[in-house]
Amino acid sequence: MNRYLKMRKLLTILLLLTVISVYSQKQYDIGILLDRRTEGLTPLLLQLQDQIKAVVGEDADINFPDKNILTNDFNLQKAEQNYNVLLNNEVDIILAFGVVNSEIISSQKEHVKPTILFGAVNKDFNAIDLSKETSGIKNFTYLIESESFSDDFKTFNELTDFSTLGIIIEQPLTDFLPLKNVFDEAFKTLQANYKLIPFDTVTDITSNLDGVDAVYMAGGFFLTENEVKQLASTFIEKKLPSFTSLSVDQVKNGIMATHHSDENFDQFMRRIALSIEGYINGTPLADMPVFIDYNQRLTINFNVAEQVNVPIKYSLINDTDFVGNMENTIAKQKYDLLQVIDEVINRNLTLKSNQMTVTLSEQDVKSAKSNYLPNLSANTTGTYIDPDIAEFGQGQNPEFSTDGNITLQQTIFSEAANANIAIQKALLKAQEANFNASQLDAIFDISNAYFNALILKANVQIQMRNLNLTKRNLQIAEQNYEAGESGKSDMLRFQSEMAQNTQAMIEAINGLEQSFLVINQLLNNPLDTEIDIEDTELGKGIFEQYNYDELTSLLDDPKLREPFIAFLVEEAKQNAPELKVLDYNLNATNRQVKLYGTGRFLPSVALQGQYNRNFSRSGKGSTLPFPGYPNDNYNVVASLSIPVFNQNTNNINKQIALIQKDQLQINKENTRLAIDANIRNGVLNLINQISNIELSRVSEASAKEALELTQTSYSTGAVTVIQLIDAQNNYLNAQLASMNATYNYLINALQLERYLGYYFVLNSEADNATFRQRFLEFINRRN
Repeated sequence: MNRYLKMRKLLTILLLLTVISVYSQKQYDIGILLDRRTEGLTPLLLQLQDQIKAVVGEDADINFPDKNILTNDFNLQKAEQNYNVLLNNEVDIILAFGVVNSEIISSQKEHVKPTILFGAVNKDFNAIDLSKETSGIKNFTYLIESESFSDDFKTFNELTDFSTLGIIIEQPLTDFLPLKNVFDEAFKTLQANYKLIPFDTVTDITSNLDGVDAVYMAGGFFLTENEVKQLASTFIEKKLPSFTSLSVDQVKNGIMATHHSDENFDQFMRRIALSIEGYINGTPLADMPVFIDYNQRLTINFNVAEQVNVPIKYSLINDTDFVGNMENTIAKQKYDLLQVIDEVINRNLTLKSNQMTVTLSEQDVKSAKSNYLPNLSANTTGTYIDPDIAEFGQGQNPEFSTDGNITLQQTIFSEAANANIAIQKALLKAQEANFNASQLDAIFDISNAYFNALILKANVQIQMRNLNLTKRNLQIAEQNYEAGESGKSDMLRFQSEMAQNTQAMIEAINGLEQSFLVINQLLNNPLDTEIDIEDTELGKGIFEQYNYDELTSLLDDPKLREPFIAFLVEEAKQNAPELKVLDYNLNATNRQVKLYGTGRFLPSVALQGQYNRNFSRSGKGSTLPFPGYPNDNYNVVASLSIPVFNQNTNNINKQIALIQKDQLQINKENTRLAIDANIRNGVLNLINQISNIELSRVSEASAKEALELTQTSYSTGAVTVIQLIDAQNNYLNAQLASMNATYNYLINALQLERYLGYYFVLNSEADNATFRQRFLEFINRRN
């Protein structure tokens, strides 16, 4: 009982101490002065307020009354009125943002209330002594950003080599900032000119872009997301490279580049919060550091860079972050799988050549059949004979004569002609089957190239994310080194990793370009044609009817797997154009054997008719001894021939044909065996990929979680750099495996369908249903 009373007394004391602590917290009302307030600024203000409250914590009770958040809309008189309102209100700390507010705040001889000025100056505006580390002014501090217009101009010029740069900035700011002096000084070292484009509305910008070949957003903080997108669209349409002095968000919305990194804004917010926290805890504002040294990193939207024809130098990759997706925005053609298959069938040069071979075989058949067509010929002759000889010819051989004849020949029956027709027809069918095999090969080749390009496309994105991850890990290592929690070797290790990751990314980009070269070659496109390909997902789009679950259950069940394989082998042998080629060649060879065997004893029967006419007779010997002798005559001849002995050629040709027949039989058995092996190997590969799909998902999720935990542990010094790199590499490999799994499954599925001689994706649902019905019938027959 006494113990219970003691516990109750202790709890009461703790509760009283908590209440006393709460009520003893000092309350701070913070006022905020803005040049302009937009919808886009509201979430940033909330983020700033949350950051301040989180940093200050329980040291004070922080409030941001709405009545103390005032906007001047770039009006100097209004800005002064707002400042005086906060001086008269119950405001403990003033946060002043913007150039107009800066004019009012910096003109004060003394600061009655603690004031922090930010977002107004960077190091270009050297009216402020940049050598001073603190303001040295009671109740006042300001924040100077390390970023510089001059640095931006230099970097932008290296990227684009512009001639005249359009510099975009809010119209009211031109009245408060010495822009001309700053820009003139910056352009002294650049072999270029600039054009100032002040604006109040987006139309002021879009209507004033004549005479510039690049644009720089020196202002635009208050532009909405839609307005930025509208501007970006105009810049892209006019092929104008663009650069912003503001956040990465503008680059994500279509501006080409910035020197800001994602961390800059967070660093800016935290610095303001730390300044307030320091003041509350007793540090005078006059003694606080004023300089914010950002980590300057170039960020490029490579989709926009492509659209405005700005090539990305490989030398920049190590120091550049990229946004955008791996879409070729300047592609003349973006293909899906069915489109590339259709294109390869109609345009591939190898297929066209093979089609010509079929056409040549068709002509061979026509040539063989033409042996049974009549042969009609007409001849005319003019003859001169020695007159002395002509005199003794008794009118039969005159000195001068002109004669003509017409001859008609017709084959009635010929075993050689019949055999040739049959052989050429068989060879034509063999060529058609061979062309069918070429089509099946071409479909798989282009599909394989398509999925390999998707693999390489995804690989570029993964390598890009991995490079960015290495950059973040390097920042952690640098922070640990500066805090004394790790040695310099950690930084050097990550710098080495970053160089290797950069090379891997370059190789991934070039690999993707090479894959597009392969596709262009297969499609008979000019090799420099800009193309892109649509992504393909299992169970979606053209693969929506691809019954992945049904196939998985068939292959996963050992009782059904072997019958299914047997059925596929049977179907493959029925469909295989390679077997059909051999069968047709065997038919042709059998006909040759018959021709040179019993066929050689069959007679050849032919008819021939000829009509002759004498057109003129003159000179010596031209008088006929018999008057009325006709000038024309005709004859008809029927012939029958049987080859009795032909230098043993028939026997030799028969032996050659028999050897060829045996060879074709061996090739046929070998092809059947190869089909069986290919189907079984294809099924095993497919089982591997099915397993890989499921396991790679688990592996990627686990590797990602492990990396996040390891990063957190490394930032606190709990694990070594080796463990962090191992976790990162493990996550990279897991991502690649997961990304490759589905594509490799589809490649192996299409490879199996090639062996099968039947592409499900190219056949109707009715045909595929018939295929499944044949399998059920096959199972019933086996049972």
